[in-house]
Amino acid sequence: MMRTRPLKVALLGCGVVGSEVARIMTTHAADLAARIGAPVELAGVAVRRPGKVREGIDPKLVTTDATALVKRGDIDVVVEVIGGIEPARSLITTAFEHGASVVSANKALLAQDGAALHATAEEHGRDLYYEAAVAGAIPLIRPLRESLAGDKVNRVLGIVNGTTNFILDKMDSTGAGYQEALDEATALGYAEADPTADVEGFDAAAKAAILAGIAFHSRVRLDDVYREGMTEVTAADFRSAKEMGCTIKLLAICERAEGGQSVTARVHPAMIPLTHPLASVRGAYNAVFVESDASGQLMFYGPGAGGAPTASAVLGDLVAVCRNRLGGATGPGESAYAALPVSGMGDVVTRYHISLDVADKPGVLAQVATVFAEHGVSIDTVRQQGKDGEASLVVVTHRASDASLSGTVEALRKLDTVRGVASIMRVEGE
Repeated sequence: MMRTRPLKVALLGCGVVGSEVARIMTTHAADLAARIGAPVELAGVAVRRPGKVREGIDPKLVTTDATALVKRGDIDVVVEVIGGIEPARSLITTAFEHGASVVSANKALLAQDGAALHATAEEHGRDLYYEAAVAGAIPLIRPLRESLAGDKVNRVLGIVNGTTNFILDKMDSTGAGYQEALDEATALGYAEADPTADVEGFDAAAKAAILAGIAFHSRVRLDDVYREGMTEVTAADFRSAKEMGCTIKLLAICERAEGGQSVTARVHPAMIPLTHPLASVRGAYNAVFVESDASGQLMFYGPGAGGAPTASAVLGDLVAVCRNRLGGATGPGESAYAALPVSGMGDVVTRYHISLDVADKPGVLAQVATVFAEHGVSIDTVRQQGKDGEASLVVVTHRASDASLSGTVEALRKLDTVRGVASIMRVEGE
């Protein structure tokens, strides 16, 4: 039997995502009520600019006093889509203290203060759900947190930022340079006026922290994630990748270190073989590849951003939280029992593609090979091209630690025959 008294929802933020949440709540009200077992009612909308016309939203629901809204006491669920650290953190904490559960899309806040927010939610017997914080509409957090709860996840490898994937895809498919591809992404609305959070990897790093924490049942904060942007990727790098049968993606990689006693989380551009499923992810789409003991390899794919896709994830969480509310229960909270430490980037082991500008004369290759050998880095392949006294030397290594590779590059720069290190890129997905 359906309960007639509605569950009341407060919406914090009514931008691209918030307005879609409100629209879906209105247009799909009957379906949502049937799925939950009670109607849901939009009880208030907190915004910064109250005078703006918001189609489909009763102006009487609009307020600029978000704190008063979450303190009302009759609110069952607070949906937070304003982003940033403050005032979002204070508002979410206040919501828990006044009896509401929370659905959030705030990746930056969860990556920085997720443990404290989970603790507050548990203290007050409330839910904290955030499927929309990572990869938009793609169901990813719930599968990791619930569907794979009986499995051991070893690696999460993914494209979690649509803007950067669009730019790199354009560079790959058209031969465009970075700036040209960025300009197109901006014109099409994929890139913000200030694209720093995307192209420098901050957005992906926050998502990597969340994914690593859930996948490995350990606390991983944003500061634990190694981050390297993609602004230095060139058309020449793509030509080198193609010669190796690869393409280049900005990847978020979370994995158990060798021996399984620690975890690593990192974001950086990497070459991946064209045969890998992630290589075929085009445009602004996201995809995440999960490797675990029992289920093997799983891939989650779909639109990773945008108002409607992100709102879909928010509404999925809203349904789950409302069901819990009706049943007098809470869903899964933080699982950090493993408490694995986070290793530094120096411990990461992978393959490397190094492009060197060298003098075109006999003995250069032997000198370079000697430096690699002295630092314990094994060479897989070497390719050399020379003209008019100058040459390029491309070295692809076998698996080596980041620390040993760094020592190798430092020593290479001291050779008189090495004019410069044109690029260094990791090779993943093999």
